[in-house]
Amino acid sequence: MTESTTARERTSRRRGPRAPRHRSTSAAQNFAAGFRALGDLAYAGAEVSAKVVDLETERVLVAIDDHIVLPTAGIGTILLLVDVSARITAGEVSGYTVLDRSDPDAVGGSGVWQHLHVPALPVADVAALVAATADGVATNVLLRRVGLDAVRARAESLGLGRLALLDLVRDERGPDDAPQLSVGSASELAWLFRALARRELVDAPTSARVLGWLSLNADLSLVASAFGLDPLSHRGSDHDILLVNKTGSDDGVRAEAGVVRGRAAAVAYAVSVRFEDRTLGSRLRVVDALRTVGYDLLEYVH
Repeated sequence: MTESTTARERTSRRRGPRAPRHRSTSAAQNFAAGFRALGDLAYAGAEVSAKVVDLETERVLVAIDDHIVLPTAGIGTILLLVDVSARITAGEVSGYTVLDRSDPDAVGGSGVWQHLHVPALPVADVAALVAATADGVATNVLLRRVGLDAVRARAESLGLGRLALLDLVRDERGPDDAPQLSVGSASELAWLFRALARRELVDAPTSARVLGWLSLNADLSLVASAFGLDPLSHRGSDHDILLVNKTGSDDGVRAEAGVVRGRAAAVAYAVSVRFEDRTLGSRLRVVDALRTVGYDLLEYVH
C-alpha cells in the first residue's frame, strides 16, 4: 500500500459517519470489566478514550470517545520512528549514519543515553533507544536530524489528522513551548498499529523496521502488564502471546497503544487517560483500570 492510498483511505474515514461516543458489539461481554473500569475513571472526572479492533476482520470491539484528542506523552514518537524508517528505506539516510549527542539534546527523565559515556550512535541505534526506553536524549537527537516539520508532513501524508508529535522532549515546559510532547486519538493510534502489523504503513520494509524497534519496548506497566511477559525480553511469542506496544506517561497522563496476538485472535488497541494526578491512589486507580483492559484483551486473543 502506498502513502497516497493510505492517505486517501484515512481522509475518507475521517469524512465518513462518526461512531457513537460509546459503542460495543456482541463481543462486549469480553470487555465488560474494562468498560466498567474506564467508566469508573470517567465518572471520577478523568478523560478516557479507547479503541480495540480485531486485526483480521477490522471488527470494532471497543470504542469509547475514540475520536477525541488527548495527550499521549511518548507515544507520539512513533511518528518520528516512522519517518526515520521511511528515510532509511528510501536511501535518504543510512541506519549506520552516526549522530552526535550535543548539549541542547540533554534532558532528564526516561532513557539510558543520558547515563552512557558514548557521545555518538548510529541512526538505527538511536531509534532503538527511543522505542525501547522512551529515551528523551535519543528523541531530541533524531528530531534535530529530521526536524519536526518533516515528522508533521509524514503524519499528514498518512492521513493522520489527530495524531501529532508537537515538540522536543523538555525537562520543563514554558509558556512558549507546546504544552504536551504529543497528542492523539485512540482511533488513529489503533489504525496506525493495525497498519504496522499488516506491513501497510508507508511500505512493508518501513513497517517491519518500526515493528522491530517497538518490539524492544521495556514498559509493560500499563495495559500489557496483564499479559505476563518479561519486560526485558518479549520479542518472540511467549505462551502464544506476541506483543508490540508503545506507552506514554506524564503528569496526569497514562496511555498505551499496540498490537497483541494470541492463539485465537489478534487486536490493535489504544487507550488514553488524562486525570488529576494529585495522589498516589488516583494514579494507581488509572494503572489498575488499564491493566483490567489488558485482561480483557488477553481473554479475547487467547
